[in-house]
Amino acid sequence: MLDVGSVQLSFRGVRALGGVSLVLHEGEVLGIIGPNGSGKSTLFNVVTGIYTPDGGTVRFRGQAITGLDPRAVVGRGIARTYQNKRLFPSLSVLENVLVPALRRERGGLLGDMLGLPLARAGWRAARARAAECLEFVGLAAMAAVGAGSLAYGQQNRLELARALALEPKLLLLDEPAAGLTQDERTEMRGLIERIHARGVSIALVEHDMRVVMGLCSRIVVLDHGEVIAVGAPAEIARDPAVIAAYLGAPEDG
Repeated sequence: MLDVGSVQLSFRGVRALGGVSLVLHEGEVLGIIGPNGSGKSTLFNVVTGIYTPDGGTVRFRGQAITGLDPRAVVGRGIARTYQNKRLFPSLSVLENVLVPALRRERGGLLGDMLGLPLARAGWRAARARAAECLEFVGLAAMAAVGAGSLAYGQQNRLELARALALEPKLLLLDEPAAGLTQDERTEMRGLIERIHARGVSIALVEHDMRVVMGLCSRIVVLDHGEVIAVGAPAEIARDPAVIAAYLGAPEDG
């Protein structure tokens, strides 16, 4: 489904990605882990068109998407969440989800302003989808609440609802459990499992190894912008290179 080939990216001479290659298969939950600064979020930014790589290719379902505008990437069927929330705090919870939901509808802003039938139908469909997404993540009762007043864990779920409103085929999750309590992490894991059960493929960046090991069928490990290991969770857990990357190489003697 997703094929990243030898992607390279530097910022002012500092290498962020040094030839990263990975494959995500249709229907898979792929974990992408590594120490802070290893290039995980940067890789997501390349896949979603926020950054254009210095070299390498990104292909989605066989089609090259390298360097496409983020809106075009979304149009292909890829959505994502962010470590730093991209919510509209002055809008209501429902309105936050309506923004991406409306993007999926035909009719356009002008048609909506003129009250054209196609636009009105699109608005109704978008509102229904936004409401369904809020129900799915457990925020339906807070639809009218200002997004800026939500607790941190609720903001995480709203961010997820916004991504789901785009009806993605591939969902990139950037640390969805960060900052959550243990109970909230359990709830988030359940949400991700339910999304996957709907047929959505998932790439997951996450530091909580219990979440990663419990959700992912394969794991890619990055360190200093390079892939140092790929394998099943049990293989990754005992890989010497992975252990050294997280804990530091043991001293001789």
